[in-house]
Amino acid sequence: MEAGCAAGAISLLLAKKFHNKHFHITGLEIQSELVNVARLNAAENDLADKVDFVEGDLRDKNLFQRESFDGLVINPPYSSMSAGRESDNISRSTARLELTCTPDDVGELASRVLKSRGRLFAVFASSRLDVFINAMMKFKITPKRLKPVYPKRNSDSGIFLIECVKHGGQGLIFMPPLIVRDDDGNYTQELLDAYKF
Repeated sequence: MEAGCAAGAISLLLAKKFHNKHFHITGLEIQSELVNVARLNAAENDLADKVDFVEGDLRDKNLFQRESFDGLVINPPYSSMSAGRESDNISRSTARLELTCTPDDVGELASRVLKSRGRLFAVFASSRLDVFINAMMKFKITPKRLKPVYPKRNSDSGIFLIECVKHGGQGLIFMPPLIVRDDDGNYTQELLDAYKF
């Protein structure tokens, strides 16, 4: 599942990247207009048999059967309501602020829909790493691998990538950092390789 999938870009990229694998992706999005765009994107990319999109709220406990997914991908809003300013554009506010999704909501969702030993893959703001990890541990979603992302060398990390396991044992691996741009301002090869099919 990709929760908060918006127009479905990540779900569709995953379906293309892992097209030989035997799995199906479900994208979940609360905004109906984005669900319609995601479904159109899937059809236009001949991926409707690999990806489907569902309109709904990830906090709805009746939306999916318990422990029905092997993996969960999410890019939740980075800013708390107290730290961010709400935009007049509801789509922008939903994506940036914790209007419909907090770190606790992510942990609860993962605990509910993932099978035992299922994996959560997330991206979140580095400045709130402690908030995210505390929320996951509350729901027994154990961080296992963490990769800081830097916009360029000698800069602070803005976001991190994290892999967690439901009911995983202790032990967190800090992976080498991902640098987005080199000293000339070009995308690094590691970043470009991530988008290769």
